[in-house]
Amino acid sequence: MTVQVRLRQDARTPVLVALILTMALVAMDTTIIATAIPQVVGDLGGFDQVGWVFSVYLLAQTVTIPIYGKLADLHGRKLILLVGVAVFLAGSALSAAAWGMVSLIVFRGLQGLGAGSIAATVQTVAGDLYSVAERGRVQGYLASVWGISAVVAPALGGFFAQYLTWRWIFLVNLPIGALALVLIARRLHEDIERRRHRIDYAGAGLVLLAAGLFILWLLEGGNSWAWGSAPSVAVLATAVVAGVALLRVERRAAEPMLPPWLWQRRHVALSYAATATAGMVVIGVSVYLPSWGQTVLGLSPIAAGFVLATMSITWPTASSLSAHAYLRIGFRNTALCGAVIAVAAGVGLSLLGAESAAWQAAACAGLLGAGMGLLFSPLIVGLQSTVGWGERGTITGGLMYSRFLGQSIGAAGFGGVANTVLRQHGGAARPAALHASTHAVFVGVLVVAVATVGLLLLVPSRFPLHRSGTER
Repeated sequence: MTVQVRLRQDARTPVLVALILTMALVAMDTTIIATAIPQVVGDLGGFDQVGWVFSVYLLAQTVTIPIYGKLADLHGRKLILLVGVAVFLAGSALSAAAWGMVSLIVFRGLQGLGAGSIAATVQTVAGDLYSVAERGRVQGYLASVWGISAVVAPALGGFFAQYLTWRWIFLVNLPIGALALVLIARRLHEDIERRRHRIDYAGAGLVLLAAGLFILWLLEGGNSWAWGSAPSVAVLATAVVAGVALLRVERRAAEPMLPPWLWQRRHVALSYAATATAGMVVIGVSVYLPSWGQTVLGLSPIAAGFVLATMSITWPTASSLSAHAYLRIGFRNTALCGAVIAVAAGVGLSLLGAESAAWQAAACAGLLGAGMGLLFSPLIVGLQSTVGWGERGTITGGLMYSRFLGQSIGAAGFGGVANTVLRQHGGAARPAALHASTHAVFVGVLVVAVATVGLLLLVPSRFPLHRSGTER
């Protein structure tokens, strides 16, 4: 790839502000509507379709991340990021004007299409702007956006629903996104060598089909259909067939959407796998720890939220400090330390009992956040440092896709574990059953954290750095 880029150093701070703002849009809209669902249903009806308000956003975002990552390598980050933010804002404005549940679901899907571009491109631009030594600090800033959003978004959504209207949940995105668009348009300068590209349309279509059906199978299994039912088997089988066809197409494509080297290079493929399992760990704790705090310990919703919030404090802190570690012991070893800390957190979670104190649960969440900060940031920075500018979007998009895919797998898998144990203990009305089901999830989190350690042990201890990875 002969494409080169030049980014002015004086543009870094305003562009970083824009990246934080766009990341905040994606993070906030993942959960902000959750507390306003009663008001949304009261206005629009369609209670039986509410799940799709969340699912379609996650689905559209996740399946498009690899495609946007490749397009950012072909056409530059600025264009793809501007298009993504514009699409997201259009989806937000239309969601605010939704006249029924079906229209809201469609417009949330449009939001997700824009969010996929943001999720894929923000981390890539950060890799372009900052050196390896600086990226740990920047990763801390970006990680803090997710942590703050996890605490603030549900409360903000509830405030809008109670005192204004739920439509402000989407309208509030417009001024934030507009500011981000202005900063990106005016301050992000790319000097790209333009040439004709052969777009891999077949690969892009198969990526959407294979990934979309697989995630749909995960999201709807056990809900819209039983796991072993004919629809479930048909959806999974079609996803597998599309995936096999994708591998064949990508081996022959001139500029493949998912280049074969993504799974042929050991350090890339195994890092992706470890990122996916780490994503499973995060979603397992994020979903079940607050509900355990309320149902078993008797905490208020706010107190239970603060138990999880400790993770949102230690995660960006550890991300910011990770550069000190990976510059000394390497990317793999730093991520491995993070995975070991996550195992320790999993041990603590699995030992929580009905008589445990809230601070013990909070300590486990904080420990997990520290582990994830030391795990994710070195893998992002490390993989970006193994390629040049022309492959950075692709490798970053693959990593972000792995993380979201892991979260989807974790949500489905741990949900199945929790429901199975609940049925065995007589149903959700019994506190003992709720504790048993959550305990089973936490044991599962521990098992997956151990698997993450195992995967990282298989990753080469030294990443093959590209020359541009050591610049500045």
